[in-house]
Amino acid sequence: MKILENISLAGYTTFGIGGPARWLADAASEGQIAEASDWARERGVPLFVLGGGSDLLVADEGFAGLVLHVGLKGIERDGELFHVGAGENWDEFVCRAVALECAGIECLAGIPGTVGGTPVQNVGAYGQEVASVIERVRAFDLTTREFVELSNVECGFKYRRSRFNSSDRGRFIVTRVDYRLRQNGVPQIAYQDLKAHFAGWATAPTLADVAAAVRSIRRSKGMLLVDGDPDCRSAGSFFKNPAVTEEVAERVREYAESAGVPVRVFLVDDGLVKIPAAWLIEQAGFAKGYTMGAAGISSRHTLALINRNGATAKEILALAEKIRAAVEARFGIRLEMEPMMVGFA
Repeated sequence: MKILENISLAGYTTFGIGGPARWLADAASEGQIAEASDWARERGVPLFVLGGGSDLLVADEGFAGLVLHVGLKGIERDGELFHVGAGENWDEFVCRAVALECAGIECLAGIPGTVGGTPVQNVGAYGQEVASVIERVRAFDLTTREFVELSNVECGFKYRRSRFNSSDRGRFIVTRVDYRLRQNGVPQIAYQDLKAHFAGWATAPTLADVAAAVRSIRRSKGMLLVDGDPDCRSAGSFFKNPAVTEEVAERVREYAESAGVPVRVFLVDDGLVKIPAAWLIEQAGFAKGYTMGAAGISSRHTLALINRNGATAKEILALAEKIRAAVEARFGIRLEMEPMMVGFA
């Protein structure tokens, strides 16, 4: 395995932002993952695991350790169970599943990144999330130095959360994810945008129809990676939709009614209520297309902060903090940033 030095990380991210990695290694096998982690441990340097680079912001100073770029490939099918390497492109796997008429991830089409990142964030969109189809996650445990296989329950999935990004953040390196899909299953059309898209259709939409609709909607919001589209230089949704108590949700409803700006809320885990972060941001005074130096808000989606042209990580964070402060001042809700922060003190 080759260890490279002082490699810029900007090109490894969809944001196009970030300083250099002190060392960088590409891992194409589980053996190389173990080897790279041993290399970092023996030298006492920090280790960061990089997948598709679609959900992170790298500091301008870079990362003073070893960046391990996971590139494990391979898709094996056993009936409705798919064993997928962590380095496989997520959207390409969705395309394959849809072509095989296997339901369960059709609403997750167009999401950038690799398979290994999906269980970490419990990736979800348009009424679906991977927690509903993940059967098992194989990973290297940096604590025990062994490869382990974790069941769905052991992954601790919740809304946009798992043990991988909460209680055990940094402990595991995902190498494979097993998804149990539904052969000839009916596509899920629960999200309002999808219902509106298919309103008036004379025939029932297929899995392919739903996946295509999701990509079209994502493209209209600047959330589909398209070369040359400035709205795509982002990390996707920069803020999570906050899950709040019913008491807080009621205050938001009262504000919405008095201001004449309707808001849709959703029940999530533990009786909490999900409030759309985009709505909160807009009501706090930030419209699509808002700019602050080289950083800005997408012209098509309020949740996406973008690198307009040569933005630094510091500029992106300054805009994010300005938005968070305004939302908290108006609603008493502190927005949580979704991307992983790499190289920050």
